[in-house]
Amino acid sequence: MVLLRQLLGDVLRQLRLRQGRTLREVSAAARVSLGYLSEVERGQKEASSELLSSICKALGVPLSHVLRDVADQLALAELQHEPVMAGAPPEHERITAESIPETPEEITGEFRADMVAA
Repeated sequence: MVLLRQLLGDVLRQLRLRQGRTLREVSAAARVSLGYLSEVERGQKEASSELLSSICKALGVPLSHVLRDVADQLALAELQHEPVMAGAPPEHERITAESIPETPEEITGEFRADMVAA
């Protein structure tokens, strides 16, 4: 199982190393202890949203960029660990012109019927 804190730490470390910066430089700029930043980068500590924001600011990278990178890596990790379905794909209902509701009332009527049935 992939842990979010490990992926986050990896992304932060990669960003820091690409900039050629040391833990000491980034920890001072982010106002966090060098040891704690090291633990965050190694995935041993969970970074609070405030701390993560400080680290991103110290690295000069938007928080959204870091979170997007982490989300992309998490998606890849999940795909690698998902079981592959064997056999034929599931059958889907064939949509025809006759099966598509023509008016808003028909659509909401079907929706209401589904809600009542549930």
